[in-house]
Amino acid sequence: MQASETSSRAGRRSSRMGGMPIQDMPWWRWRANVRSALHMLSDASFQQECWGAGTPGYGDVTDAVYRLVEDTWLDNWSAEKYVGTIFRDSQEAALVDVAVLRVLRIMHQVGADAPVADYLAHHGWPEALRAAREAHVRLAGNDGDDPDEAPRSLEVLAIVTGAA
Repeated sequence: MQASETSSRAGRRSSRMGGMPIQDMPWWRWRANVRSALHMLSDASFQQECWGAGTPGYGDVTDAVYRLVEDTWLDNWSAEKYVGTIFRDSQEAALVDVAVLRVLRIMHQVGADAPVADYLAHHGWPEALRAAREAHVRLAGNDGDDPDEAPRSLEVLAIVTGAA
């Protein structure tokens, strides 16, 4: 691991890049990916205008779910496991758990390769969107960011996390 991933400067904000705090959580790159996914999964207008229209640079529902669970394994265990590393407190973790479960339930019912319209039309989608919004608002607020700002592109996320 790089030193930036193992930092334990709890309670202190470090420099910001692209609006997100850098290195104030030990696994801040994972937090950035989870936040990006929740942000996209929580914004109905974004989903219609970007995912629904096939706007390049933002992926799709499956990409967002992958970012949400890829490194964290939140599809296999509770976000509570990551309090202090990815999540700041138990409330963040609980909200993320609810969002993950609701989104994954729909993904399993609709199918991972389904068109975006199938997700958006699913009877449970408004509930999943609401759960993702609650988690997104909490995480963004705790990071000092505006939760109503438009989601950033995957290119910007890659730059912020050093993956570009």
